[in-house]
Amino acid sequence: MRGGSRRASVALFLLAASGICAQFTAVLAGDPQTFNDDKKAEAQPKGHTGKTVLFVLLGVGAVVLLSFFIFKYWQKKKREEQHARLLKLFEEDDDIEVELGLRD
Repeated sequence: MRGGSRRASVALFLLAASGICAQFTAVLAGDPQTFNDDKKAEAQPKGHTGKTVLFVLLGVGAVVLLSFFIFKYWQKKKREEQHARLLKLFEEDDDIEVELGLRD
């Protein structure tokens, strides 16, 4: 049953990461009330929108890469657990054969 708690922890981690990314995008986008005045909007540098898009894309890219590596790690652990179960299954069969006198 340990696999279920791992899924929950990965889901919780991804939920927290998406919340953090949402906070970053809200901060980078700025308060919409401050941009209502035309004079303030004109005084704003033109590169601000480009930086915001860049940071959002970097954040999304980081989340995608992190998700990919977490998925690969999960696959590796699952494969190791299945291999261990297979080895245990064959070890138990050997013990049963010895107990039944089929093998020395």
